[in-house]
Amino acid sequence: MIKLNDLKFSYKKNKLVINDVNLNIEKGYIHGLLGKNGTGKTTLLKLIAGLLFPDSGKIEVMGFNPMKRQVGFLSDVFFLPEEFEVYKMSIENYVKIHSKFYPNFSMEDFDYYLNEFEITDKKAKLPSLSFGTRKKVIIAFGLATRAKLMILDEPTNSLDIPSKTQFRKIILRAMNEETSIIISTHQVRDLHNLIDSIIILDNGNILLNASNQEITSKLFFGVSQSIDSETGILYNEESISGNVFVKENTQKQESNIDIELLFNSVFSNKEKIKELFPNSINKVIK
Repeated sequence: MIKLNDLKFSYKKNKLVINDVNLNIEKGYIHGLLGKNGTGKTTLLKLIAGLLFPDSGKIEVMGFNPMKRQVGFLSDVFFLPEEFEVYKMSIENYVKIHSKFYPNFSMEDFDYYLNEFEITDKKAKLPSLSFGTRKKVIIAFGLATRAKLMILDEPTNSLDIPSKTQFRKIILRAMNEETSIIISTHQVRDLHNLIDSIIILDNGNILLNASNQEITSKLFFGVSQSIDSETGILYNEESISGNVFVKENTQKQESNIDIELLFNSVFSNKEKIKELFPNSINKVIK
């Protein structure tokens, strides 16, 4: 679905934000895009969506060049920015106007998602709603477009705990084998039990690009009362339940990914991660 080859982008001359990024992503999965502040996550998403143009390299999305902004491309891509304009109209008028750009838009889906978010008044004016409620409306609209590619930048910011649970539920409902969803967030715990693969950016480069299955085949996530009894520890920290840790999975043990632990261990052991995931940069995630 998405192919990036030798991608470079800079806002200022000689200061690359995206530097030689190669990335292939297949449809039918939810991908988590992670990275520290200023590493280029939002820039990368905008390049994929055709909102920014690369300095060099190639982008192909669903067979389209995003730079050309063709109707067939735009009608099958939905991009939710972290911040968005407040439209001076009601929810129902917003949908009436913008749904025309998406031929697969489903009003039935939209009403279902609104109901899940406990939003009942479609005549409510968007400016009168809290930022979190406005975001829920736009998320509901985006998923109802049934676009093949949905790009969500910090979608859970401003959502309360119940809304985050509802968000995870409706994201899973919106997924199908023809859809790909990319979620960029700093709220890594919001992605637990939701995503299928993890992409980590570091200074404009891909540091890790692997499926959950590959990650747990090479890394073990555990907890121990005595960390001294463990060998090959890549990262550990104290918690209420004991010392949680990540280590190389030399014994092929089963464990569940802790995304926050993974993130910290990756940035604490960059060279070891590159050694464990040598083909991470160019791999097709399926």
